[in-house]
Amino acid sequence: MASWWQKTLMAAAGLAGAVGGAYYFFLRRPVPSPKGVRRLPGLHEEVEVITDRYGVPHIYARNEDDLFFAQGYVHAQQRLWQMDFNRRLGSGRLSEVVGEVTLELDRFCRRLGLHRAAASDVARLSAHHRRILETYAAGVNAFIENHTLPVEFTLLRYRPDPWQPADSLLWAKMMGWNLSGNWESELIRARIVARAGAERAAKLEAGYDPGHPLIIPPGAEYGGVNPGLLEPYEQVKQLSGFGPLGASNNWVVDGSKTVTGAPILCNDPHLAQGAPSIWFECHLAAGDIDVVGASFPGTPGIVIGHNRHIAWGLTNAISDVQDLYIEKFDPQHPYRYEFRGQWEEAQVIREEIRVKGRKEPVVEEVVVTRHGPILTTLSTGQGRASEGDGATPSEVPLALRWTGFESCRIIAAVEKLNRATCWEEFLEAMRDWDVPPQNVVYADREGNIGYIMAGLIPVRNHRQTLLPSPGWTGEYEWTGFIPFEELPRLFNPPEHLIVTANNRVVKDDYPYYITHEWLNGYRAQRIRDLLQSKERLSLADMARIQSDQYAQPAREIVPHVLETVSPANALEETALQTLRDWDYVLSPESTGAAIYETFLQKLERIVFAAVIGDDEQLLYQYLGVGSTLLAILNGYASRSKPLLIRLLKERDDSWFAESAIPNGPRSWHAALSAAWSAAIAELLEKLGPDVARWQYGAIHRLTYQHPLGNVKPLDKLFNRGPYPAGGDIDTVFMGAVVPNQPEQVVIVPSYRQIVNLADLNASLSGHAPGQSGHPGSRHYGDFVRPWLRTEHHPMLFERQAIEANMEGRLLLQPR
Repeated sequence: MASWWQKTLMAAAGLAGAVGGAYYFFLRRPVPSPKGVRRLPGLHEEVEVITDRYGVPHIYARNEDDLFFAQGYVHAQQRLWQMDFNRRLGSGRLSEVVGEVTLELDRFCRRLGLHRAAASDVARLSAHHRRILETYAAGVNAFIENHTLPVEFTLLRYRPDPWQPADSLLWAKMMGWNLSGNWESELIRARIVARAGAERAAKLEAGYDPGHPLIIPPGAEYGGVNPGLLEPYEQVKQLSGFGPLGASNNWVVDGSKTVTGAPILCNDPHLAQGAPSIWFECHLAAGDIDVVGASFPGTPGIVIGHNRHIAWGLTNAISDVQDLYIEKFDPQHPYRYEFRGQWEEAQVIREEIRVKGRKEPVVEEVVVTRHGPILTTLSTGQGRASEGDGATPSEVPLALRWTGFESCRIIAAVEKLNRATCWEEFLEAMRDWDVPPQNVVYADREGNIGYIMAGLIPVRNHRQTLLPSPGWTGEYEWTGFIPFEELPRLFNPPEHLIVTANNRVVKDDYPYYITHEWLNGYRAQRIRDLLQSKERLSLADMARIQSDQYAQPAREIVPHVLETVSPANALEETALQTLRDWDYVLSPESTGAAIYETFLQKLERIVFAAVIGDDEQLLYQYLGVGSTLLAILNGYASRSKPLLIRLLKERDDSWFAESAIPNGPRSWHAALSAAWSAAIAELLEKLGPDVARWQYGAIHRLTYQHPLGNVKPLDKLFNRGPYPAGGDIDTVFMGAVVPNQPEQVVIVPSYRQIVNLADLNASLSGHAPGQSGHPGSRHYGDFVRPWLRTEHHPMLFERQAIEANMEGRLLLQPR
């Protein structure tokens, strides 16, 4: 039976029986050529675009305007439909081309208002940075107006609107939102408090003293915070598959630790993967700009990479930059709310959502308080969509305050970063980096290395806010932001290396609160151990670290299995011996990895259900399943692992004494035994009775999926995979899954770079599935196999090497 998404697209695009037509589009429609001459309105002088054999364009312009015009043109040439899809997703306009299936997603995005914030930020930009966005947009539009559109537009029967400067800022807002998800943690925590009480809920906080109950703000009620926000939304999640809080690795070592005598800088940001890739490699050269690395289609500049003087890499700082406020509205005046004993009028914005197949638009009344937009659906007369859409009113109006609504200077930061020549200029660029906060590592040709946590991080009346707070009291307001000069930073540390992997980066004596929700430190510790395992490190050593799938937590968890479990039969004895002989490496071929991961999934559910109970949705949310419309994982992902290990070491059976599961285990011995039996039964059912055939890659697979790849037969044309995959959420080579769908790998290293400051042209990079967004192009999926083997391609930089590896030369000339 066709899924909801298949049926919708078949109806929207007339795809039923369109197999022959689809093949025609792919086989006969020309892929954009990297060669020739294009005469385009809007250019001032000729621009040369040399595409190398890896599909990476090297853009040579004679002035800045033409450089960013050409980058916009090239982005659109290779990724136009992806760019249009992303702006429709962020602005709540998917239903215009897809239909009712995305209406709830569009409604949520209209309430959130990233598009409104982006439009406001354009007006606040400096003239210089607004001009960059305008020339970039002109390049995108030059492609739209002068070339055949990608096949997705034909299949869905629409044309894209002209690109606007606000569309580029919208993508920056979307990435900021994706990497700033602690508001969802507040909601999940509130649900756990409502179900289990503050004292037992505190026991589930991995980084919180279990002896201290969570502090519930006076007047806050959490029984009704869920409706309208924490619904399953399984259907729209298939469409809006963003990742978690941007788990990533970066590190840098100085020349005293390398075979070259110069720094080496590495980065592999972890994000949700699909087809096409979220990244697009690019080289920009004009005037004092000469920079290469990874860009985001839809925005100008290079986000991660190097220029002739410096290199940099990013990981998410996991900062607490969002707060939810429970607002108290006047029942007599639906848009009036209380603040410090006075009534204030909320702003009401009328959003009209056009829906394919409907004659009249759906009207969403968005309510905005001093704290931000109300994300929940209010009761009648307070933000309810028209036409009886069946939305469930929320008992608790929740407003979101987020730094991304208040500032967006990221375009300025990237532009300055691309030009920076030294540590001081790098810091000046980082001063403009506001949303999302990032851990940024640095190296330069002079041999220096450094680090800064860059971004806007609020300072609050109350040091930390772990739960939704009363908005009417004025006691939980922001009082400013951590001063830039006091953000954590390092320069040429005595250890000669710097590592960040979303782990805690400051000590308890740091004067400002950054977050309660650091990710665990397993990846950071593993990277540090490997960097310190050799006196001198090469680029090949760095590639081996990026390929590492050693499971640090397994070393502490597996011994508890071996000393507790008594095998019930020969099959279990073989499985136990396999686990005993396992090297703790989560490779796709490993049988020990399959046994360990399946057992761990069972044990986590048993242990934490003892507190949370039989609410399966809440349990999975605590384990990391994204419950919002724009994320497939949430900030809880991976944070329960250190807690589980601590509990295993303590073996205190009182954890189960007040178990919320009536027939659940009442001791750690019983819990471990039950998890083991359940794991063996599942592996037997899925993979058969031969333990040697229980390979991890058979139950842990990666597919690069296109939004239209849910529709047969288009899945064969748009998707790539599935591929057996290794790793998990705690390995350097990440292979994270959604806890309730453990066979589908969703988060991986989305881009890898190794920058050699001794010889920039010897630097390495790579991402997957490929550079092109056109399935008919050989660069659509040519990076997948090398990526799976952690094989990089040369990060070509010098013109001689670029021309020696040239695939085509395209000249863009003024018309």
